[in-house]
Amino acid sequence: MEKKHTKEALFAAGCFWGVEETFRQIPGVLDTEVGYTGGNVPSPTYEKVCGGDTGHAEAVRVSFDPSKVSYEQLLEVFWNEHDPTQVGGQGADIGEQYRSAIYYYDDEQRRTAEQSLERIQKEKYLGRKIVTEIAPAEMFTRAEEYHQRYVAKQRGGK
Repeated sequence: MEKKHTKEALFAAGCFWGVEETFRQIPGVLDTEVGYTGGNVPSPTYEKVCGGDTGHAEAVRVSFDPSKVSYEQLLEVFWNEHDPTQVGGQGADIGEQYRSAIYYYDDEQRRTAEQSLERIQKEKYLGRKIVTEIAPAEMFTRAEEYHQRYVAKQRGGK
């Protein structure tokens, strides 16, 4: 049996429920999980993160097959899924835990994310500054099970 080559990407774009569902629908995405990253408190929980003082962002970790979907394509989905110019949250979700961020796993992802940000700034957000953080991926803590695939579960799916 042929072993699939997989890579991971890590994005924060507001509340992780809808963002995860969007990424799950992309052909070539093998798995998603929601959780917390970028903070300074060990063992974060939803309640702690929602308190707004852990430094964590709600994030989606995406496992993907790069022969079927590229990191660049995932970045396009990321940019279209939220407003990267909004400071301190997304829509009605206010707080740093809902910030816009791309967490990279290697220099190639960092360069690709930076180039993507520059391009999207010129093409779509001329006159409004993108505030998306681009930072190294840190410890990712998987969120509680009831958050995993939340949107699908609400529709009666898996």
